[in-house]
Amino acid sequence: MDAQSRGRADEIDPADQWVLNPRTGSYELQLGDSAAQQRPKVAAPRRSASAPAAPTAPSPGVPKPRRGDGPPGGRRGGRSRKGGGGGGRRKKALLITSGTLAFLLVGGAAAAYLYYDHLNGNLSVTDVAGAGTGGFKKDQAINILVIGTDKRTGAGNEDYGDKDSVGHADTTILFHVSKDRTNATALSIPRDLITNIPACPTKQPDGSTKTIAPTKSTRFNTSLGQEGRDAGCTMRTVKELTGIEVDHFMMADFNAVKTLSTAVGGVPVCLAKAVNDEEGSHLKLGPGEHRLEGEQALAFVRTRHGFGNNSDLDRIRIQQQFLGSMMREMKSKETLTSPKKFLSLAEAATKSLAVDSGIGSIAKLTDLAGELKNIDTKNVTFTTLPVKDNPAEPEGNKATVVVEKSLADPLLQMIRGDVSLTEVEKKEQAAKEAADADAKAKQDALLQGNRAPAGDVRVSVYNGGGPKGAASTTLNWLQNTKGMSKASNQGNAPAKAGATQLEYAPNQADQARALADALGLPVTALKMGTADAAAKAPMKLTLGPDFTEPGAPLSAAPAVPELSDDVQQAQADKAVCAK
Repeated sequence: MDAQSRGRADEIDPADQWVLNPRTGSYELQLGDSAAQQRPKVAAPRRSASAPAAPTAPSPGVPKPRRGDGPPGGRRGGRSRKGGGGGGRRKKALLITSGTLAFLLVGGAAAAYLYYDHLNGNLSVTDVAGAGTGGFKKDQAINILVIGTDKRTGAGNEDYGDKDSVGHADTTILFHVSKDRTNATALSIPRDLITNIPACPTKQPDGSTKTIAPTKSTRFNTSLGQEGRDAGCTMRTVKELTGIEVDHFMMADFNAVKTLSTAVGGVPVCLAKAVNDEEGSHLKLGPGEHRLEGEQALAFVRTRHGFGNNSDLDRIRIQQQFLGSMMREMKSKETLTSPKKFLSLAEAATKSLAVDSGIGSIAKLTDLAGELKNIDTKNVTFTTLPVKDNPAEPEGNKATVVVEKSLADPLLQMIRGDVSLTEVEKKEQAAKEAADADAKAKQDALLQGNRAPAGDVRVSVYNGGGPKGAASTTLNWLQNTKGMSKASNQGNAPAKAGATQLEYAPNQADQARALADALGLPVTALKMGTADAAAKAPMKLTLGPDFTEPGAPLSAAPAVPELSDDVQQAQADKAVCAK
């Protein structure tokens, strides 16, 4: 419901228009006195016979409608109430999931169901034939591929480049959300990157599956659209390129920039110099602060001739600055307290998005948004996959790029290892490393005591992620090679272990030292309890994924790599003037 289209954007609250007509028993769209003269009342859509029944009681946390109140926000008899406590109660009925989706549930249960169903109808859902994980878990990191296509659908968009484009992966960002939901990294992948596109099964309109053959050494942006490839092909390409499993995708075309920027009331940007891009996006702005929406916002993120050296890499930086500003705007007080903006955002976001079936409903998107909503913008880092000019192209005619492995490998290792790029997280990591060093010193001191005879060592061996049969192999090795006859094999551990660990009691320290010597366990693998064990109680050895074979040194946890200063980074909370 767009209030602006009715000429009363400053007066009409879009969340305050559904009212119950006592004569018909139906909810109707009430436009107010002047609006009603221009347009008749519109009956709220009735559910079909096959549709699920609307809830009969308000959802938990949503105020019950008072007698005579309309479900969305309390209009009585078509007249708005000014002042009083009603407005505050209506605002409390908003369920906010900003950043990914602005989703509104309103006071009356029936109207909430109708609007919920309406937003579901806005979404475009694609089955990507098995690409991605199909879900996310609360105790795991989340990787979402955000794809902006260059498909020129919509009024005015044919002026941007190839108006007949099938919709390539023009802008691609791998959004990694940390396991603990405290930080995120947004990795941009240049569209002109030369890479391999793997074989890709795609769903056809008739329900069949067609596998598109792989392509070697081609532009990354052709992983979508070209030869009928869908977003699942782009997900597979990203996985092969980065080694990172992608869980879901969200895809939007040019119209998303225009509608979302308009829904939030414009996105603030700063220009260090004037821009006049006559040959490309037609962006024309003076230096200083601007608030862009609609066509101007699209021109800003599309320009390749206004900033830097007119390359796609410079355009990526501009897009990151714009997205950071949009995130700040969505999280601002002005947006969070505006029902009108939230309704507009909900409409714009759902109409703009194409998503995979794993998140293909408002309920699933709301769950996902709930996982992301508490991440502070200061802990969101934008970066770009490091690349260099394609050496296969002649000097003076460089049109594509290739991965700069010396810079890209540490960055991708950090993302795969769920290591934040933000300064806040780095300080926390430093504190953790200091605590670990202190614990290691204490463990070193523990190992300076006596060793028990091999025949006195009692230990239960579990396989918590080592090679198949590792517990049995280790038992035989301990008994037959090391003389530890009181060791026993307990099979698979109840749960997977992150690393090999020996748990023991203080009065078993001499046994732990002997076993650590035999297996070559580092002090980081030893965990001493607080209470003494009963006589003849065994220690507990759990073999983790770092275990290869008995007696072989455990593979050390990879050190956190240091990023070169040449790796581009920008935090979402910082406004930067485009140059």
